[in-house]
Order: sequence, then structure tokens, then C-alpha cells
Amino acid sequence: MPAGLKQSSSVVSIGFSVPESAANTFTEGSVDLNLSPLDREVFVVLAVNIDNESPDMIDGLSTAVNSSLTTTSQTAVANLGNSNCISIANERIRADVGVAVSFTTQALETPPSTLEYIGIIATNDFFVQVQGANNLVLKGCSGKVYGYRATASADIYAALVQSEVLSA
Repeated sequence: MPAGLKQSSSVVSIGFSVPESAANTFTEGSVDLNLSPLDREVFVVLAVNIDNESPDMIDGLSTAVNSSLTTTSQTAVANLGNSNCISIANERIRADVGVAVSFTTQALETPPSTLEYIGIIATNDFFVQVQGANNLVLKGCSGKVYGYRATASADIYAALVQSEVLSA
């Protein structure tokens, strides 16, 4: 348990699904955690699983589906270098005429046992971004976030909220 936090629920899984609004178009969805700011409630993230739909196989054209899960709203799919990014998933097909190779990149689905948690969400929701590249049809992603609710001390809660909001 992180210092300054007291677990207030058992471990829960929260599912999400975000389809593109149009093919190859950045789309973001938000998932409400129903946290209580009056009770200084936060969500401690233990693990994330993001599953992208497969990119289209088009002879001679590379395609992709990229997604991320963040604590704040974004204007593009984030990468792990973004301090508000908790997890990413990328599916790519690199193609030339008659030849294609598929690549998958994904953040850890389950953290190593040495980590107590992989992130803390201090504001009321998290965001999921998805965008395809060179696909003929809409793509999207779905997944689950695993974690628990916790109550933070006043100083820890203020620091977590300020850090999350100011780094947006």
C-alpha cells in the first residue's frame, strides 16, 4: 500500500471500449470512476490490459492501430514518455508488395511482483485514446483496468490532484 493511502475497496476491474469516430481518426473516450473528492478518494491502478482491433492487411500499404490509457485528456495517442500515460498498445503491419510482417507493442499487462501499483488516478476519470493508420474501416480498442479505491491523507491527495492536473 502506498504511504498516505488507505485501501477502501477490494480489487475491481473496470472495462472500457473506444471505437474510432471515423477510419484513421484520433478518438478519445473517458471512463468515470465515480470517485468522491470530498472523501479524498483516489484509484490505485494495479494492472491494465488493452486489446486493439487488428489493422487491415492491404498489399503494399503499412497499417496500424495505436491506443493509450491516460489520467488526463489528450490531443493524440500518448506514449509512455508522457507522465500521465499509464499504458499503451500498438498493432502494426509493415507491408511491401507481396510481403507483410506484423508487430505488436504493449505495456505490461501485469506488473512485476515487486511493484505495489503502476499508477494512481486522483481525478474522477481516466481517458482512452485510439487511432488507426491507413485502415479501410473503423478500428478501436477495448480493455480492463484493475485496481482499488483508496482514501488519501489531505496533503497526499492535494499533491496527487495538483500533479495530475498541472501535467495535463
